Amino acid sequence: MTTLADQPGEVRDEDAFDTAAVTAWLESHVDGLGELREVRQYPGGASNLTYLLRYAGRELILRRPPAGQKARSAHDMRREYRVQSRLRPVYPYVPNVLALCTDPAVLGSDFYVMERIDGIILRGDLPEGMTLSPAAARDLAFRTFDRLIELHEVDAEAAGLGDLGKGAGYVERQVRGWSDRYRKARTPDVPEAEKVMAWLAANQPDDVRICVIHNDFRFDNVVLSDALEVVGVLDWEMATLGDPLMDLAGSLAYWTQADDDELALAMRKQPSHLPGMPTRQELLDHYRARTGLSARNWTFYEVFGAFRLAVIMQQIYYRFHAGQTHNPAFGQLNRFVEYLLARCDAAIA
Repeated sequence: MTTLADQPGEVRDEDAFDTAAVTAWLESHVDGLGELREVRQYPGGASNLTYLLRYAGRELILRRPPAGQKARSAHDMRREYRVQSRLRPVYPYVPNVLALCTDPAVLGSDFYVMERIDGIILRGDLPEGMTLSPAAARDLAFRTFDRLIELHEVDAEAAGLGDLGKGAGYVERQVRGWSDRYRKARTPDVPEAEKVMAWLAANQPDDVRICVIHNDFRFDNVVLSDALEVVGVLDWEMATLGDPLMDLAGSLAYWTQADDDELALAMRKQPSHLPGMPTRQELLDHYRARTGLSARNWTFYEVFGAFRLAVIMQQIYYRFHAGQTHNPAFGQLNRFVEYLLARCDAAIA
C-alpha cells in the first residue's frame, strides 16, 4: 500500500449501520472475506456514503445512500452498480463491482460493494509528505483531464449503455431539471435565482453530441498511483449519456485556480490552486484541442456549471437546514450558494 494512500476516518454516528447484518449477507455473495476487523468511513459523504470494510481476507468498499430527503432520481445504487459493471471492460479506470444488495432488511436501503483501488486521492490539499513541482502539477492536471476525454470517446452502444440516458435534448433537460431542483430545495436564506434560470433557458445551445459522461469528474473522484498516473475513477452516481461540454463545465465549476477570490478559495475541494496548475481557460483550451469541439458559446456552459454546483450545495444545505443531517461541514453552504449565483450574474453581465 502506498504511504500516501487515501485513508478513511471514524464512522460518523448518524451514518453507522448494522455491520453484522451486512457481513452475513456478504458472506453468501463475496468470496474470501474472513473476520470483519474494521469499518471506516471516507470523508465527504455529502451525497452517497462510502465506507471501507476491512476483512481478514480482503478489503471492500461499500456505497449506500444518505439519510434524509433525496432527489427522485438521486442515490440509485442499482443504476450506479450497472453503469460500472458494463463500463469497466471498455474503460479500465472503473472499480470492479462485486455485489449489489436490494433487500432493505439488510441495511435499510440498496447498497453495493466493490474492490478497493489502493492509491492517492487528492482532496483539499496534498497528503502530508507529498510535494508537486509546478511542472508536475501542470502535467498531472492535463493527464487527469485526458481520462475525461477518453471517457467521452467510449462507444456507449458497444458497452451496453445505450439505454443509460434519454439521448438528444440533454442540454434542455438539464436546464429544466436543475432549475426545478433549485426551486424545490430553496430555503429562505438563499436568493431566488429566477433571472439566472431564465437566462439559461433562453440561451441554451443544442447538444454538441451525445456520449457517456461522468458528471462529477474532479480530483477527489480520481485515484492516482505513486507515479501520479490515474488508476481509478470513482463515484459514478450521476453518469449518463449526455453532452460532453456540459460534463466539462461541471468539472471546471469545481476548479478553483490560484487567482480566484477569497470566497472561491474557501470553497476549494481539490489542490487546483497549486503553482503550475492550469487555469480553467487552459483546461478548456486543452480539451478543445484534443476533441475538436469548438465551445463557441462557452459563457452558457460556464454559467450552467456554476448554477449546477449551487444547486448541488443547496440540496445538501436543505437537508442540514431541515435537520436531516447534522454534519457541521454543511452548515455554511448557503453562503457558497449565494456566491455561486452571484458568479452566474457576473458571467451573464
